Amino acid sequence: MVEELIVDTEDRMRKALDFMRDEFRGMRTGRAHPGLVETIRVDYYGTQTPLKQLANISIPEPDQIVVKPFDSSALSEIEKSIHTSDLGISPQNDGKLIRLIIPPLSEERRKQLVSRAKEVAEESRVSIRNIRRDANKHVDASKKDGNISEDDQTRSKSKIQDVLKTIEDQIDEDLKRKTSELMEI
Repeated sequence: MVEELIVDTEDRMRKALDFMRDEFRGMRTGRAHPGLVETIRVDYYGTQTPLKQLANISIPEPDQIVVKPFDSSALSEIEKSIHTSDLGISPQNDGKLIRLIIPPLSEERRKQLVSRAKEVAEESRVSIRNIRRDANKHVDASKKDGNISEDDQTRSKSKIQDVLKTIEDQIDEDLKRKTSELMEI
């Protein structure tokens, strides 16, 4: 029972880490990459659909993203969704595909993005610490109910703390990588 709790705790913490990584992927760095636009939601026949399911996204040049819809009738909706997103880039529609020219980031904007990355990382840390707290409560409840011994309780809490430390180290590593990527000129 305790092993299942630890596996479940690690799984939940990894999901929080994956969420942070997805957020980082969507942050503009001055270089084009598909992650900037693939999660943008497009109203496609009344359904909010991720752009990556509606179009081929390619990077022909380091500062350009090309979005070629599978269904050309969705072109105007894709353009509208990109325009209203928080990406801050004006789409160029030529009737068959959409080009996005990625302008270089100003120093001020880079610092804002680094600040946002730190906020996202801290939200992830808070999330995994809450997961640890819940897991420790379950361990304490099991000890109180007599299902596990005091030694098992201590061992379980130690394993949960080890999982937390591993995930926190990955968060710090990812934040450091994203920060250097954002500050790169």
